Amino acid sequence: MGPVSELDMEYSMDCYFRQYWRDQRLSFLGPIKSLSLSIKMLERIWRPDTYFYNGKNSYVHTITVPNKLLRISQDGDILYSMRLTIKAKCPMELKSFPMDRQSCPLILDAYTSKDLIYQWQNGKSVNFVPGMTLSQFDLISSPYRNFTLKRREGEFSVLEVSFNLQRHTGYFLIQVYVPCILIVVLSWVSFWIHREATSDRVGLGITTVLTLSTISLDSRTDLPKVRYATALDWFLLMSFFYCIATLLEFAGVHYFTKVGSGEIPVDEDEWEDCNESEEELIGDSAADLLGVAHSNGDRGRRRRSSIICPIYNNSALHYESRKTSLTSNAQAPPPPPVRLTMERTTQTENRLPRWKQFLYCLKGDDKFRKQRQREAAAASSSGSHHGHVRHINSVSLIDRAARILFPASFGFFNLFYWMVYFMTQENFKWGDTKLNPLNH
Repeated sequence: MGPVSELDMEYSMDCYFRQYWRDQRLSFLGPIKSLSLSIKMLERIWRPDTYFYNGKNSYVHTITVPNKLLRISQDGDILYSMRLTIKAKCPMELKSFPMDRQSCPLILDAYTSKDLIYQWQNGKSVNFVPGMTLSQFDLISSPYRNFTLKRREGEFSVLEVSFNLQRHTGYFLIQVYVPCILIVVLSWVSFWIHREATSDRVGLGITTVLTLSTISLDSRTDLPKVRYATALDWFLLMSFFYCIATLLEFAGVHYFTKVGSGEIPVDEDEWEDCNESEEELIGDSAADLLGVAHSNGDRGRRRRSSIICPIYNNSALHYESRKTSLTSNAQAPPPPPVRLTMERTTQTENRLPRWKQFLYCLKGDDKFRKQRQREAAAASSSGSHHGHVRHINSVSLIDRAARILFPASFGFFNLFYWMVYFMTQENFKWGDTKLNPLNH
């Protein structure tokens, strides 16, 4: 038996098809109890015109001679046997593929019940060669029955046998599931890569997505284009979601927490906006400092184009103010050190709660982003004054949370996935076979 094709929804098998009937007109008396006849006698006697209701491309073996046998007993009992290769339709439901079970029927039909009644010979009318195996399926059972089918031409005697098959999942575990799980786990490596390594993390994420695309296309080559998603499709979609979520997670890390590194170009418009924001925060002290910085003329303008905000480089501005004062009045005592209001504001400001910061991040608030940049620069400057440098671009809290959330949620979904598809398998029913009573 085999192969079973999901793409064409059919199966094939090589079998011996034997029919028994009694024709008393052919009974005889003699010393021989049964007589084997040439197949040419088939043209001279009556035989049933049995056909396969769901057959597609069946044929009789003819090498080296037609593989047929005709035998008649003294009572007129006739045995008509032939060797066939049968290709028949097998309507498949692939929602649970590749953890699915399929029931492939074979239906025999010919005459109305008034002319002929088909019956299975005995309790072992359908049997298999010992040790028969299929490449992708296990043959669980092969129940058979005979029943009457009502059509517009009358009632027809029908025989049916169902080959109940259960698919092997080992191939798909090795070729699809395990590689997909490893690729998703590989995408999580980016959570431990420094967020400054932009090309490394983006390249890793795109590589995992493209690899999953290749596996997805390969796994669908032998499947029909059904209108619903199979179990394998759901797993691939879940893997895609985690790989793309890894890229989106890094986009959030890069956009909202990667500040203070000097890699963000700031033009003159942003400079003016930054100055206005700082004047609102620090008041007259910052305005005085800016006046001192502007007294340097072109030199001050060149300097302000090389930094993000004047309040970022507190020590540099303090040095410029001292230098200007010493140049204008050499006899004047050095001014006392200026304590920036920004430094005090940073230390005493009310910190936003994390849920509000998260909402700002989701919204993509540009004002909040600039405020984060100013806080980062101020924290870096104050850390250098106190003898230690705070690394603004250290591990992000988003990365720390992702290291736990991604593996935990992926493990939970895997557990739920396998429980659903392995514990909800239904038993085979005869009602699964659908016959069209209007066809003949």
